[in-house]
Amino acid sequence: MRLELYTSAFCEPCHRARAVVAEAQKLVPALEVQELDVAAHQQQAFTEGITSTPTIVIHAADGSETLRAEGVPTLTRLLTALAQAVDAG
Repeated sequence: MRLELYTSAFCEPCHRARAVVAEAQKLVPALEVQELDVAAHQQQAFTEGITSTPTIVIHAADGSETLRAEGVPTLTRLLTALAQAVDAG
């Protein structure tokens, strides 16, 4: 299972989202997290249709996208989405 976190350098909500993702990763050690700064990864962000930061994209083990959410998630919501991704994959 893979989580992509799209961020930007001067985005205060991105800092909070990063903290929530880090906490989720402690609870779900198998979670692969990739943080992508949209300025440094402009082409990928464009290709993925990222229009705001933070944006979280969760992929199941088979690579399919199971969730895309903008803004800062709660830990409970993120863990629920991760559990749904496991069920989907």
